[in-house]
Amino acid sequence: MAVDLLLGLQWGDEGKGKIVDVLTSNYDIIARFQGGPNAGHTLVFNGKKHVLHTIPSGIFHEDTINLVGNGVVIDPVIFKGELDKLAEQNVDYKKSLVISRKAHIILPTHRLLDAASEASKGKAKIGSTLKGIGPTYMDKTGRNGIRVGDLELSDWQERYRSLADKHESMIAFYDAKIEYNLEELEAEFFKAVEVLKTLTFIDSEEYVYQAQKSGKTILAEGAQGSLLDIDFGTYPFVTSSNTTAAGSCTGLGVAPNQIGEVFGIFKAYTTRVGSGPFPTELFDEDGETMSRVGNEFGATTGRARRCGWLDLVALKYACQVNGVTQLMMMKGDVLSGFKTLKVCTAYNYKGDVIKHFPYNIDPENIEPIYTEVEGWAEDLTEMSDASQMPKALNDYIEFLEKELEIPITIVSVGPDRKQTIFRDK
Repeated sequence: MAVDLLLGLQWGDEGKGKIVDVLTSNYDIIARFQGGPNAGHTLVFNGKKHVLHTIPSGIFHEDTINLVGNGVVIDPVIFKGELDKLAEQNVDYKKSLVISRKAHIILPTHRLLDAASEASKGKAKIGSTLKGIGPTYMDKTGRNGIRVGDLELSDWQERYRSLADKHESMIAFYDAKIEYNLEELEAEFFKAVEVLKTLTFIDSEEYVYQAQKSGKTILAEGAQGSLLDIDFGTYPFVTSSNTTAAGSCTGLGVAPNQIGEVFGIFKAYTTRVGSGPFPTELFDEDGETMSRVGNEFGATTGRARRCGWLDLVALKYACQVNGVTQLMMMKGDVLSGFKTLKVCTAYNYKGDVIKHFPYNIDPENIEPIYTEVEGWAEDLTEMSDASQMPKALNDYIEFLEKELEIPITIVSVGPDRKQTIFRDK
């Protein structure tokens, strides 16, 4: 059985968690393949809002296994907090949650390193979430990291101490003013590690292989978005992992020829959190309306998201890099009431009109070229079938499908699980 992928196609926050939750009934296993607790996947059902950071978004489905893959970095403290909330809702996570032994662990000193590094940059800050993600991936590629499987070894605390001491000397090197009490942080960390050790650790690449062999259906769940990919994103304003389709191969041990459908999630407009270039960003009333109606605040950080019109140049690029086979448009309801919508279909790049995503999209190089389309006034939030959608919305979708040459099979019209419209391919 092929492994299907679900990915964000913009700068994250596209609504992946909701769609994974909606699709989970079609799959036996939901597997996270990269990123860490800087992700915030929001699910709404039965009148309640649930936010997950590391745990896959299929966790609320009783018969589904949720796998945290080797490409993920885990903060035991945040992970324990997620488990505590699941326990409050009587979710039997010990039965349905497994963790790769090859996943790396975020130490308290990783978070301190993150804070020291960002503080030292001054005005050149990249907008880190300060969760220790970058330093953990640096230790991973530097071959210094501590992995989940190390927790089963007798000398793992000695390994911890050696790495934490190294980190403290690095923090001193930054000469940044950050205050911390490492003893307190470590007490909380070691307590959380003991909880982590009560879960099932697996050799995930073998687990996934045997699951495929036995006919199990698997959906790989990405975090962040394609434009935040360490290689293909708007570097250096990116995350520290491969958020694109290729990341599922290295983050789960899945062979490239075993990838099936690639579901790409995008908003009907564009948002971005933190620093970095954003060609279609709005600073007017339209941008403010998108932010307010769309409740554009980070699920993990609470930071306000920057808003702008849909950027088709960037979206085509993300579809191309990922090999997207189906598109899913989120937050169509947020655009209700706009008389006219703008879609960026090309860039004026240093005086030339281009339709591809260039190496540098800094504002001094890029000016978006817009195509205007008619908006719709209807409230979409109570709609449940494609036949109810207004003509202007259908026209908008058909325009995007023609430009992207990929079918839009799902339209989300609200945050709740039920506010999801399925369209024919």
